[in-house]
Amino acid sequence: MAERLTVEQHRRITEIQDYLKVVERVKHLVGELDANRAAPSRVLQSTCETIARELSQLRQRALTSNVGTIADVAGAMSVMAGRGGGIHMKIRGLADGVNSLMMQLDHALKAAATPTPKREGDGPT
Repeated sequence: MAERLTVEQHRRITEIQDYLKVVERVKHLVGELDANRAAPSRVLQSTCETIARELSQLRQRALTSNVGTIADVAGAMSVMAGRGGGIHMKIRGLADGVNSLMMQLDHALKAAATPTPKREGDGPT
């Protein structure tokens, strides 16, 4: 018999799926940055600013929801995207960060989707 998920688990799953959408958007932007390495610096800077803004917003949302270390990774990536430095270093660091976020969110999604077993002392529902 399949156990049902609680309302809290459904809310948590929806929240994590929203985070995954943001990370997918950032992944697309990092791919765009990688494809446009030879573009003018203002184009690269604009893309980096967009990545930094998306990650900063993700960090703020993740701080309130207590989902693993998502906020820490997103904050570090936001700083990396916003600071100066070589484009190759940024692309590599951001790609690694996106992979890390995807793994953490997948793990959090699996944990949230696992029904909590009923204890013997619980009354009938």
